[in-house]
Amino acid sequence: MAIIINIDVMLARRKMSVTELTEKVGITMANLSILKNGKGKAIRFSTLEAICKGLNCQPGDIVEYRADT
Repeated sequence: MAIIINIDVMLARRKMSVTELTEKVGITMANLSILKNGKGKAIRFSTLEAICKGLNCQPGDIVEYRADT
């Protein structure tokens, strides 16, 4: 089982930098990088909501499940 975080994809679609998103969301660059690189163990709903608001997207645009093959 793999949970894939597609923040990079959404940043590219929105033509937005990581720095811009951290300013909009109000989280640190380090925490956003941990999420972006798939190293995080959890995400708060409030953080997910802020990221979705900053990127003008839905949670499913950011978080994806891929079954092991």
